[in-house]
Amino acid sequence: MPPRYFTKSHLQLALKCPTKLFYHGKPEYPNRSIEDPFLLALADGGYQVGELAKQYFPGGYQVDSMDYDDALKQTNQLLQKERVIIYEAAVRFRSFFIRADILVKNNNHLALIEVKAKSFNGSDESAFLNKKQTAIRSEWQLYLQDVAFQKYVINNAFPACSLNAFLMMADKGALCPTDGLNQKFRITKNKNGRKSILVSQGLSEEDLATPILTKVNVDGCCELVYRTKFENDLFSGTFIEYVNHLAEHYGNDQKISVFPSSKCANCEYKATDQERAAGLKSGFHECWKESLQWTDDDFLESTVLDIWNFRKKDQLIQKGRIKLAALHENDILPKSDGQPGISTSQRQWLQVQKAKNKDSSHWIDLVNMKREMDSWVYPLHFIDFETAMVPIPFNKGRHPYEGIAFQFSHHVVYEDGRIEHRGQYLNTDPGVFPNYDFIRKLKYELEQDQGDIFRYGDHENTYLNIIYNQLKTDPNDIPDRDELCQFIRSITKSVKSSPEQWEGSRNMKDMLKLVKRYYYDPAMKGSNSIKKVLPAILNSSQYLQEKYSQPIYGQEGHIPSHNYKDWKWVEYKNGSVVDPYNLLPKMFQDITDKDFELLCDDDVVKDGGAALTAYIRMQFEDMSDYERTELEKALLKYCELDTFAMVMIYEGWKDMVALL
Repeated sequence: MPPRYFTKSHLQLALKCPTKLFYHGKPEYPNRSIEDPFLLALADGGYQVGELAKQYFPGGYQVDSMDYDDALKQTNQLLQKERVIIYEAAVRFRSFFIRADILVKNNNHLALIEVKAKSFNGSDESAFLNKKQTAIRSEWQLYLQDVAFQKYVINNAFPACSLNAFLMMADKGALCPTDGLNQKFRITKNKNGRKSILVSQGLSEEDLATPILTKVNVDGCCELVYRTKFENDLFSGTFIEYVNHLAEHYGNDQKISVFPSSKCANCEYKATDQERAAGLKSGFHECWKESLQWTDDDFLESTVLDIWNFRKKDQLIQKGRIKLAALHENDILPKSDGQPGISTSQRQWLQVQKAKNKDSSHWIDLVNMKREMDSWVYPLHFIDFETAMVPIPFNKGRHPYEGIAFQFSHHVVYEDGRIEHRGQYLNTDPGVFPNYDFIRKLKYELEQDQGDIFRYGDHENTYLNIIYNQLKTDPNDIPDRDELCQFIRSITKSVKSSPEQWEGSRNMKDMLKLVKRYYYDPAMKGSNSIKKVLPAILNSSQYLQEKYSQPIYGQEGHIPSHNYKDWKWVEYKNGSVVDPYNLLPKMFQDITDKDFELLCDDDVVKDGGAALTAYIRMQFEDMSDYERTELEKALLKYCELDTFAMVMIYEGWKDMVALL
């Protein structure tokens, strides 16, 4: 049996929930997080940032071995040198084992550099602290606890050396010194199928002359971590005492049981019914059975975990009032906010009421929805963007993590009911900054008339603001700069941080807000994601079922499409309409079905997704023309469904309000 060392990844898992240490790595407990570590790092550019960081510390030695003892032996041999730089240095102290991203030795002094694919805007570690400079800001806690843990291990493993710790991240204020820098960090695959980053031999001194990563000393933050008292249901002590507590239980394979909380909603060790039927175990179910004495039947009922945007979940869980059937109106305190439709609290109470009454029917505010729809100007335009933020910029003069808009889809609905997939845009050319061509194409598509434009959520408005700012600040000559900026202002609302404030005469309408105010279906299970709303409304709308069970999508004389032909959006399985996204072929063939399913679930992957992953792969992976073409076809199909999902939701609502 390999040693049960306590590592950085174990610490990160345990800081979210210590019970997960018991389930971690055991095949009998299915894990609902993405398994492929390379896939996880693709979206945020983690591997590229890691390799770029090494270029700022040249001449180092890579410790490649995945064997604990061998990696330790290699590292200790290298540390015999007076001066040395080591990448992925292996260090052990007692049962703790870490791999330091970069470890620099200069005589008796060590420098630990932890590289993170995260943007940073500041000059020193005070930016990590709250306004009073007394505590670490919540968004940085896990990162700095990680560094503090590594510093503790290295200090104890090499007590004769002094040590400083640093975080190295993308500098939001830096400007890329050259064109094509990002293309010098390519994804490669060895004969065993293991992926890594290959740095181009063409990487030049000019490429590295102006660093786009910044190194921040975090010794003060580490001391703050060590001083801060660490408390939870079963423990009270310092951070180091807690780390030792965790390591001891992990080493002995002892479960640390904690009482359920709202965090359980996102537990990755929640096995599906099919997995449990196949004899696999569910960590989530075990925890709740042990703490609450629940039976399998208890899990069939809705709980406070399902309530949308509800802040009192933990209070009610602590009181043992977990099932929605046990809640009262005073628990929610629904009240109007004076706006049309229902407020957040009223929506929460509606969800509870339907669960208490075992009412699976949808609810719609017919009067207000009809009032909204009667005000719309035809033809209606439905748009969706696919975007990315890459840490290593495409072009000289651009900042790390600048927004990139690489794809859109556009459907049009006419007043007489005709529908067409009017247009689309996709640019996956490696190293090409697509934003200005993107906005030119969008402008052409939308300026043919003055019909209302619809988005789903704030994403499209946010990215149009980003492109507006890029156009305004770009020092290069852009002949149509003013026209493009004027167009963006006409269809958007300025973000709060913008020095200019505006609301366009044709400002896009947000369908997500309409869902929140006027529509609810228990099948959405508290989520307002379009990927939950679409299957819910398809299962409740006879009109949509009858229409789209016919192969009219992409059929001549019916609904023109750029990517589908004679397609049926409504298929049935076990008496229910299948989620249309599940009718599409898997975008990638070299990942598991489970990983792809998680990539497509925007309730799970908040800052990435299948389209972003595809785009990043097409930027950095060497592909055949056939592979690239097939992936582009898949991207176009998925994005087209994103806007047609909006159309189908609109059609479902229109059929409902026709009852008035």
